[in-house]
Formats: sequence, structure tokens, C-alpha cells
Amino acid sequence: MDLMQDLRRTCYCGEVTKVGETVVVGGFVQKVRNLGNLIFIDLRDRTGIVQLAFNDQTDRAVFDKAASCRSEYVLMAKGVTEKRSSINPDMKTGKVEIIVDDLRILSKAQTPPFAITDETKVNEELRLKYRYLDLRRAPLQQNLIMRHKIAQAAREYFYANDFIEIETPMMMKSTPEGARDYLIPSRVHKGKFYALPQSPQIYKQLLMVSGMDRYIQIARCFRDEDLRADRQPEFTQIDLEMSFVDVEDILKITEGFVQHLFQKVLQQNIPLPLPRMTYQDAMERYGTDKPDTRFGMEIQDLSDLVRDINFMVFRSALEAKGSVRAIVAKQAASVLTRKEIDKLTEKAKGIGAKGLAFIRWNDEKPNCSFAKFLPEGKLEEILSALGCEQGDVVLIVADKNKVTLPVLGALRLEVGKRLERIPEGQFNFLWITQFPFFEWNEDTQNWDAMHHPFTMPMDECLSYLDSDPGKVMAKAFDLVLNGTELSSGSIRITDYELQEKMFQALGLTDEEIEAKFGFLVEAYHYGAPPHGGLGIGLDRLAMVLLQAESLRDVVAFPKVQNASELMSACPSAVDQESLDVLGITITKTEEAEANG
Repeated sequence: MDLMQDLRRTCYCGEVTKVGETVVVGGFVQKVRNLGNLIFIDLRDRTGIVQLAFNDQTDRAVFDKAASCRSEYVLMAKGVTEKRSSINPDMKTGKVEIIVDDLRILSKAQTPPFAITDETKVNEELRLKYRYLDLRRAPLQQNLIMRHKIAQAAREYFYANDFIEIETPMMMKSTPEGARDYLIPSRVHKGKFYALPQSPQIYKQLLMVSGMDRYIQIARCFRDEDLRADRQPEFTQIDLEMSFVDVEDILKITEGFVQHLFQKVLQQNIPLPLPRMTYQDAMERYGTDKPDTRFGMEIQDLSDLVRDINFMVFRSALEAKGSVRAIVAKQAASVLTRKEIDKLTEKAKGIGAKGLAFIRWNDEKPNCSFAKFLPEGKLEEILSALGCEQGDVVLIVADKNKVTLPVLGALRLEVGKRLERIPEGQFNFLWITQFPFFEWNEDTQNWDAMHHPFTMPMDECLSYLDSDPGKVMAKAFDLVLNGTELSSGSIRITDYELQEKMFQALGLTDEEIEAKFGFLVEAYHYGAPPHGGLGIGLDRLAMVLLQAESLRDVVAFPKVQNASELMSACPSAVDQESLDVLGITITKTEEAEANG
């Protein structure tokens, strides 16, 4: 039996706003109010809620059917819209209701494990287990619609600027790109593996070699790395590459997209050009290469001022060619009590610092944790240099710069949140430029590429490749929004001799270069235009625009911290026959056996 026979939806629930129209709507029951001779049903779809009304004029069979409805039943209803006697100003449809003359129950529902409401305090694990129910909630539906609008705006903008959308392979050769690959065993080529792409990096460069000139893709990417609030094992990026360009061209086209996106999605104007800051400046001032510039509290260098103080913590840091640096939290003494400062000290130790010195100026006289080591007048000199006044708190870290800067950067964000100094609804974009090409890996005692090994060094730095790799700067750039890295890009190396030299500088042997990147190096032998590009994280962009706390809020079916998906219980074991076909044997560890 066709329960929808003769009924076809004419509009969405949230679009019912006019009186005197015959409409057909479909959706889920949000709420039923049975007043005896009157029944009201709130019907919900992705656009909103409309009220269905049944009264003593309603056909008895229809009325009885309405009386049997419960939450989350799926209905279709036909009727005429009338003005509501009790207007609801909080609803878009709050001035009208549908006087129903035909009602179909398309699907009954048992009581859900939690109420489908906009605001919820239900445990996230339970909501993720029943994600299809969680996604019925309006906030999450609006989040997914925002993702759609971002992708739509991207395609509109880049199509209008002569980019061609091209799909690149989802199964590719495993190449090192900074994170661990997800591997796919081959049935045909036993013992060999495909990799899921960490990014379409090599393929989009080969598309430039192919002469496609301007490439765009809403690309799925995969990285087998530990998760956090702004990271998922699979993610989406707006990926682009351009030929015959330099840094300025890529920054300009990206800024145009940012402006187009915000006008299209949020009806906000983003003034151009976007501000820029070098990597070195960002680290010195904010302790991070993705600074949140919506508030101040910048890092200040006290090294020269305290160089002669007989305080071993400061002295040992300076003797090790480190530094003594501070942040000043204005008018924070009432919030950052001694107990709170102790908590910040533990946080600082947890991320690498040996401790945390402080000055808390709450009363008439400042309380300084290292006052006994200061000669007369030195504390006043420090306070003056820092611009510290009564009511302020100074937090100081002394160590090597690789510790001092990121620790103070993290404390700055923590204190900014506690003091509620970070404004909401404000969008601060920032380009970070002039990245170091290499970063030293303490574990391997080798130089690693900070971005990836295909990044072009700045011309004036080429002479340092052999003599002093730490001085080599890259034609690389990141786009940051409110302290979140949205994109990473660069100009690429197109000279095969220089590319091989960069591989060698990273410690790769000729055999490793040939095995991992031989096809790319060979392609450059046939001529390659100068090119570059970037990838903009669509998930992170949606997260920041929506001011969501986690990527899980903007992904339809996300993974949790251990990379599992609670709804479908994946990853899961497979049968022995499937493993035999692939030539794979599972070796159980003692821990795995203990866990079954």
C-alpha cells in the first residue's frame, strides 16, 4: 500500500508562512499536545517546525490518527493554512498553522534514547552511537548545511576564475608527507599496498606538468595520527594548484575566495588585503605559528633586563642560549589567584616548562615569586618595561626558545579564555609567511621538511642548503583564522636537480628517492611550469565560522579520539577468508588477546 498516494510535498515545514494556502508537508513529530477536542502536532524538517492543528471539524478518522502520533513518527499532512490564535514569535512559522484534512503516518518510531531537542546535555558518546538521531537536531543540521554552503561558494568562485575541477586517485602510492599513511592491501599484488592520500599533493603537481594550469578539488584526505578537537583521521580540503604564478598570485586568489565566501555565507565584508606576519614574528610575539590576534597579551622578552640577576632559573636558561620571556594579563589579579597560578604552573610543566615564575600585583605591593633574588629597584624596572600596573599578573618562563615560546603561547590562550578576553563573532585572518624550510628532529637527529619536500626555497637561501640548513627559508605560507590553521601552501620545486638536492638534504638516499618519488622527478625532466597552491581545510573553516568546539560538530559521521566510529562500531574484524585472499595473517599481541 502506498501511504503517500495522492500526496506530494508542496513545501518544507519552515516555509509555511502565508495564510489561505493549501499545502502538503512532511517531517518528524517534534511534539504532540492533546487537549481533548484539540490536538496540536509540531512537525519538523531540516528547515524548521510548523504547527498542525486538528479540531472538532476534522474528519474523525484523521483526528484519531493524529491522537495516535508520538514523538519522531514520520508524517505527511495536507491542509489549509490559517492564522494562529496564539502567535509564537520565536518561530519563523509562528503566525500560521495548518488545519489538517488529510494525515498519513508513514513510519512509526519507538521512544528514542534521548530527546531530539536543539539544546542537549546528553552524553556525547550516546549521541554518537545514535548519530542518525543526533543529526535530526537543528544545530547539527545547520552545521552540515554550512559545510554545503562553503563547498558551493568554493565551486562558484573557483569556476568563475577558470579553475578546472579534477578528481585525483583515492588509492595511491605511499609517500612520506609528515603523517602515517592509511594502507590498503592489494588482492592482485599480494604483499603490496595502496595508500589513502594524505593530500592530493603529488597528483596536483603532475596536473600542472600536464598543462591543466588551474586545478580545484573538494578533496578527501586521510592521516593516521592522534586525534584532537580540530583533527579527524579523514577530512576535506578545498585543494587548488596554479601554474605560472608566484606567492603573491596564490595569496591574491585565496583572499578573493575568502571575501566571496564571507559575503555569500555570512553576509560579511572581509577587507583586503589580509594582514601578514612572518613565521619568526609570530613565534616571538605569540609563541605559535597560528596566532589568535583577536586579543593582545603578546609575549615580551626580558632576557637583557634580567641577565645580571643571580636567579639560577633565569641564569641557566640564558647560559644555554635560551631566553626569559613573559606575558602580562591586564587586570587579572582578582581572577588569577595564587591557587589559579599554581594550576597554570602545572599546565606549563605538562607542556615542557621546568616551572613558572610570576608577579601578581593585587595589593599595593606586588607579590613576586623571585623577589629575593632582585637588587633594589630591579622589580620596578621590570614592571615598567612590561607596562605592568596594579591589578595585573605577569607570567614568566625561562628556557630554550623552543620551550619558552610555545609554553607562553599556550598560557596566553588559556589565560585569555579564563579572563573572557577573546571576542566572539569576530574573524581575524592572518597570513603567516617565510617559514623555515627545515626543522630539526631530535629523535632521528635529522632535518625534516617543515611543510613538505616539494616546497621551493627562497632564492637568496639556496646557498645555505649544504652549509647551514637552519637558515633556509621556504616560499611557504599558511592562512590562519582566529588561531586555527585553515590552509598550508607553497610554491613548488620544478627543477629536477634542485628537487633531488632537497631530498638528499632530508637524508634520503638515491634508492629511496627513486622508490618514493622517482615518477615525479622523472616528470620534471619533460618540462614543468612554475606552479604552487594550497589546501584550505573545509571542516576547520566550518568549525570556526560556526564557533563550534570540535570538528565532530561539523562532520556527519565523525570518529572519536581512538579513531573509531561509535555508530557502526568500526574498525571491526573481518573473516579469515577475506584475510586469506589478501595474503594477510593477523598476529595478536598479548594486549589484544586480553581484550578479546
